[in-house]
Amino acid sequence: MSEEKKQSVLAGFKAFLMRGNVIDLAVAVVIGAAFTNVVNSIVKGVINPLVGAFGTQDLEKYSSCLKQPCKPDENGVMQGIPINWGLVLSAVLSFLITAAVVYFLMVLPMAKYLARRAARDKAREATVEVMEVTEVELLKEIRDVLVAQRGTERGTERGTGRDNTP
Repeated sequence: MSEEKKQSVLAGFKAFLMRGNVIDLAVAVVIGAAFTNVVNSIVKGVINPLVGAFGTQDLEKYSSCLKQPCKPDENGVMQGIPINWGLVLSAVLSFLITAAVVYFLMVLPMAKYLARRAARDKAREATVEVMEVTEVELLKEIRDVLVAQRGTERGTERGTGRDNTP
């Protein structure tokens, strides 16, 4: 019984790993990690020097002191209470750059593609409906013509005095 349970657990785990969602998630995590490095490089290599033109070269070194003195003592222990708002600003800039890149390079093009595809599918469905309606109308016209021909044939045969019964 224990062997069966182990096998079912392992089979379930294998099925879980083989699902497409898990593989897609793993790929997304790897790409996300690489993308994070790119964004951090942009912030540190481009944004920080631009901000540094107005002050310190390193954006992360911007800080304020809540309680003086904000200097390390001889043992390396920080005295006072420093607030490193440059770290927060750098993280916010990284987030905004990441969000902008994801939106403009991934979300917006995908939304436009899906909208075009939906419009094309809707137009295709409308064409199919028109074709179906046209086919139905054509079949009704053929039926009406056949009924009218039958009626006129029966009427002319009756008028001539011929017997149509077999």
